[in-house]
Amino acid sequence: MASSSPPWRPDVEALRREILATSHAVAARGWVANHDGNLSARLDPPGDDGGLRVLCTPTAMHKGDVRAEHLIVADGERRVLEGSRHAFSELALHVAAYRARPDIGVVLHAHPPHATAFAVAGQPVPHPFTAEAVVSLGPDLPTVPFHLPGDPALDADLAAALQRADVVVLARHGLLSVGGSFEQALLRMELVEHLARTALAAGPLGGPQLLSADQIATLSAKGRPASDPARAAAPAEPAAETTSAPSPRAASQDVRSVVEEALARFR
Repeated sequence: MASSSPPWRPDVEALRREILATSHAVAARGWVANHDGNLSARLDPPGDDGGLRVLCTPTAMHKGDVRAEHLIVADGERRVLEGSRHAFSELALHVAAYRARPDIGVVLHAHPPHATAFAVAGQPVPHPFTAEAVVSLGPDLPTVPFHLPGDPALDADLAAALQRADVVVLARHGLLSVGGSFEQALLRMELVEHLARTALAAGPLGGPQLLSADQIATLSAKGRPASDPARAAAPAEPAAETTSAPSPRAASQDVRSVVEEALARFR
């Protein structure tokens, strides 16, 4: 008799720790104000759209104030299944992301000020002008056109953008980052904000010079996977809480080695 694979069960307690740590991190970095921003994590098997459930932050709370008792579990229709608070209105964005790509484990939405400056000015964040950004983010950093809340066209535009990248700019709005863990989504958003800040600083000097098509192609071949495969088995813990997950510093060292190898071809 063939053995069946064990059922997919997320470590909900680990996800609760991750979502709280990340919520507090985006607040501490000044990426949200008032009740801005929202975070969610898929609780269903990847690819299961029939009963989508997410663990998420509630509406009407500053992200620095969110505690474990405030978290809720909601379905794809914003119905609260667990918890005493209400679901945020932008949950539709998260649901669209999960349904567009079954490999996505978490969604992070915030308004980092430098990247959001490009979003509200109707300008794309310049990319790629650094090798590390191609390796970590891929060659594209798409902008999703502005839509009023509830416009069904937003789902299609977001889904198309997420086929090209793991971080997207929401026009006149902010950033949306996805990944296999909150650490991964946070690091990706951090990098885009750093690129935006660097691009603005380079403006008076003539602006950043983009990499050539050949350089982008070579670096893209060395790039990151679209998601974190480990998320399908169990959610990753924040680096500070586990000895098995790579630290951001270790990850940056890996990126540097890949970049140096790729750029060596052009010397």
